[in-house]
Amino acid sequence: MKVLVCGGAGYIGSNMTELLSRHGHSPVVFDNLSKGHRAAVQKAEFVQGDFGDFDFTIEVLKKHKIEAVMHFAAFIEVGESVDQPLRYYDNNVSKTRTLLAAMEAAGVQKFVFSSTAAVYGMPDQIPITEDTTKCPINPYGETKWAVERMCHFQSQTGRLRYAVLRYFNACGAGFNATRGEDHKPESHLIPLIIQAAMGKRDNIKIFGSDYPTPDGTCVRDYIHVEDLAKAHLLALARLDSEAQQVYNLGNGKGYTVRQVIDCVRKVSGKEFKVVEVGRRPGDPPVLTADASKARNILGWKTDYPELEKIVESAWTFHTANPNGYND
Repeated sequence: MKVLVCGGAGYIGSNMTELLSRHGHSPVVFDNLSKGHRAAVQKAEFVQGDFGDFDFTIEVLKKHKIEAVMHFAAFIEVGESVDQPLRYYDNNVSKTRTLLAAMEAAGVQKFVFSSTAAVYGMPDQIPITEDTTKCPINPYGETKWAVERMCHFQSQTGRLRYAVLRYFNACGAGFNATRGEDHKPESHLIPLIIQAAMGKRDNIKIFGSDYPTPDGTCVRDYIHVEDLAKAHLLALARLDSEAQQVYNLGNGKGYTVRQVIDCVRKVSGKEFKVVEVGRRPGDPPVLTADASKARNILGWKTDYPELEKIVESAWTFHTANPNGYND
């Protein structure tokens, strides 16, 4: 299948592109490189451009005879979304509407959307199922939920077949640790701890140590990026038989911040300073996924459920690429 991967030069998009190629598909990466890295795209055809450009997107869809679109081109920083909500609504909602309109104009119906556990906000149940109440507490989560609803209603017209995949904490480096995280600035826990272990930052901060958890720090669900990509591949194949799909993607097992810190220490063999500070507003004590729907319906299973394996892959990538991708 010819698949347009919007945001395919980014962290998850580049892993997805590699997996598509390995399974006989023909991915075309579509990225404006505002966040992604050209060096992360190694084999696939690359088109530089913005998915918010209606005419150019139609041209790309038609020229490359695209049969399905995968969307990884959203902005993802929660704090930035609070500070710049209009920027997030523009990129994550308005431009996605343009992308869907271009798909409709070009006759492309299959769409796989990268969503987030942030749509649940402060969840009223743990573990979180797909039916848990949606109540985003920041613009990032709100914009992802808005796109989910847009897909739902467009699907009712018969002109869109879509899969929504709600990630918990994507992490690790895929494909022999060659596709890792390189965000600027970095905000994800595992690469931040690794930077402390590499001496690239003075310390790692723990935001709150008095939560009702085993060691007082927040519990989160970590899912290896290659396992995430596998679920997208399975959901894409199922679009032939099911026009609307929604799945949580997580391990279902949570780890505390202290456990992640200890794991990085073990894998790296390095010591670094840990500083305890106050809680951040809006941080739930525990966020873990019930991903049984993806397992039961898609036949999805994780190859890297162990935190140590996830951290090992990330450590390998960061030590091999101390300054990130060279592009």
